[in-house]
Amino acid sequence: MSITFTRETNASVKANIVQEVLADLPDWFGLPDSTIEYVDAARTLPLWVARDGETVVGFIDLATTSTATAEVQCMGIKRAYHHQGIGQQLMAKLITSARQTADYLQVKTVAPGYYATYDQTNAFYRAMGFEPLEIFPTLWDAWNPCLILIQKI
Repeated sequence: MSITFTRETNASVKANIVQEVLADLPDWFGLPDSTIEYVDAARTLPLWVARDGETVVGFIDLATTSTATAEVQCMGIKRAYHHQGIGQQLMAKLITSARQTADYLQVKTVAPGYYATYDQTNAFYRAMGFEPLEIFPTLWDAWNPCLILIQKI
């Protein structure tokens, strides 16, 4: 396996990449309306792609939320490629770019204790240096409380 990382600039290609990867992750991205929002947002955001040869295996994209803060808008690694360091490498690319314009990086995810898959996601972000800022119990839905994690970059 030889994973390469590139920055994609073509809006249609970015949308297709996000759609393909999220379709492989129904435990995380099983709400069709939310998935459509992630795909549409990717068209205009900086996006990095991980490939195994010609096969897309993951992506991460970056949004600006304020003059001081950037956000991991969405990230996905196909299930067969989990736990191989690909997410860490994508995050490193995003952080290098985000540091050019922001002092903080945030990510929104589901609060711990609700879904085992998101507990894994939380563990990944904590390992990447993110710290919990606040839980918003009804930002999304009562059954889907939003945890905002941050880090100074």
